Amino acid sequence: MQLAGGRGFSDHVSLLETNRRWKGALGQPASSLRPSWWSSGRWFGILGMAWLSALPADEAHAAAADEADLRRDATVRAIERALPTVVNIATTRIVEYRDPYQDLFYQFYGRRAPVERREEPSSIGSGVIIDEEGYILTNFHVLRRASRVYVKLQDGRVLEAEPLVYTPHKDVALIKVSLPREERLPAIAFAGDDDLILGETVIALGNPYGLGTSASRGILSSKARRPPVEGEPLGTQDWLQTDAGINPGNSGGPLINLRGELIGINVAVYREHQGMGVGFAIPVKQVNEALSEFFSPEVTSALWFGARVKGLHGPLMITSVQPGSPAARAALQEGMAIESVDGSRVRGLVEWNRRMTEAGERSVRLGVRLGGSRRTAEVQLVAFDSLVQQKLGLRLLQPTPQVAAAFQVNPGEGLFIESVEPRGPADRAGIPARSLLVGVEGQAVGSLFQVVELLVPKSSGERVRLTLLVPRRLGVNYVEYRQVTMEVTLR
Repeated sequence: MQLAGGRGFSDHVSLLETNRRWKGALGQPASSLRPSWWSSGRWFGILGMAWLSALPADEAHAAAADEADLRRDATVRAIERALPTVVNIATTRIVEYRDPYQDLFYQFYGRRAPVERREEPSSIGSGVIIDEEGYILTNFHVLRRASRVYVKLQDGRVLEAEPLVYTPHKDVALIKVSLPREERLPAIAFAGDDDLILGETVIALGNPYGLGTSASRGILSSKARRPPVEGEPLGTQDWLQTDAGINPGNSGGPLINLRGELIGINVAVYREHQGMGVGFAIPVKQVNEALSEFFSPEVTSALWFGARVKGLHGPLMITSVQPGSPAARAALQEGMAIESVDGSRVRGLVEWNRRMTEAGERSVRLGVRLGGSRRTAEVQLVAFDSLVQQKLGLRLLQPTPQVAAAFQVNPGEGLFIESVEPRGPADRAGIPARSLLVGVEGQAVGSLFQVVELLVPKSSGERVRLTLLVPRRLGVNYVEYRQVTMEVTLR
């Protein structure tokens, strides 16, 4: 009789007899043996012990270590590298509760009772630490309408985070946690912008359904299907696609490759018609472009530099230069590498931005390299308010919630004109102080950065259209706000 594997029945009987003898030698009764040696699996363990005992001690330890490492494959190692950088995010928002007796209170006392406010959970999501100083990247939609943001680190600590800046059309937001002076957090490594292989194994890390940090594995099903369109919100055609499980709560977490490098930020799962296995992530190239905007003197300190710099963890590379900007006047060019600031080397984008903004409006010496040639470029940043004052003769302030409410707009819609320079460009055009600037050249503005972006391309003597909300008092207790458009000749 021949069995599978090529052995005859007599071969198995002899092995069974050998097994019985081993059992006896080990002090176990032969009657305890099962009738089929292969069903217990003990024979191989005993042979393995005998084989290891026959090896020298160091070789035996090496063989045992190799066997123990069989489970620690590339996926496990990638997760071990990236997991310490993943955080869970929870947000809360202030909700006002209107008491039904408030109107009655107003009728009797002539004023409304204080509105009760409560802090309620708003959303849950994920994030990833991108810099050791506590900068964390997540999705904008995770933070939308949040009044407070809390971050849970892998060591169990829960810290309140400060939202810094966001870009809705890319759905990326940057937040930061405050750390003791000497503490540093683990930061994730970034893959190259185009270092993507269709079909490669990818891993999604995050906090699905608020259950806590978890990992799911799949493949890279599709790269971005179209080139990015400037100013347009990103959609499924611009995202990476994967069949790794991305569920509510995974948003903002990293999508990594088998090297543990970030290749995308988890953003959505396709649920139309209950489709399964179709998840999306913002490509690392789009993430890097957003970070170039976030870590710029214009965004962090309202200082005009006029060039985009890329390289979160170095090397730093200039990707674009704005004509007429301080960067252009210093003869900086696209493709230049920035190696030092005031003679000291810089490690990456965060450190470079901090060193530049600490200088304020004084001159800074940048050590740059283009090809094989090196030189020093002297750059002097310009404050936004100085630039607006120079070109328009206006002093603009971000409106407080009270001022925004008075103009019947939301916070972040428009800039309050605190003063108008006598005989300046705005004064000659008849623009009144204490009004609200809501648009430049037909585009809505809510920050000095937006105003400067629209003014910078224009030269002295050009005319620019400003849209204003101008108060007009009608009677003792009533003020009307009229929207008007006026033209100003730039200085």
